[in-house]
Amino acid sequence: VQLQASGGGLVQAGGSLRLSCAASGRTFSGYAMGWFRKAPGKEREFVAAINRSGGNTYYADSVKGRFTISRDNAKNTVYLQMSSLKPEDMAVYYCAARWGMVATSTLTPYDYWGQGTLVTVSS
Repeated sequence: VQLQASGGGLVQAGGSLRLSCAASGRTFSGYAMGWFRKAPGKEREFVAAINRSGGNTYYADSVKGRFTISRDNAKNTVYLQMSSLKPEDMAVYYCAARWGMVATSTLTPYDYWGQGTLVTVSS
């Protein structure tokens, strides 16, 4: 599986962005999907995850109520809608795929990772 993340950019605090992650292959629906982020000087952290069907979603406390993860299995794409962005949300965002069960920890390995897309939030 190859993952291609896009949609990052520069946004003012309080603004919105939608990230997309397009996956190759015909088994996308067999993968749980996650979004992670890494800010300069910080460790990579979990942001959001969604199970294979899209029926269950999980969020880090820091983004709960502001970010929404969704997926379209017909389009092999997972999305991260980000609203009310804060300067502390600024990071490189990575999408990841994990065969089978969803995982919400950086300690649980994901099988495939995208290349990352940079989100910059100006205050």
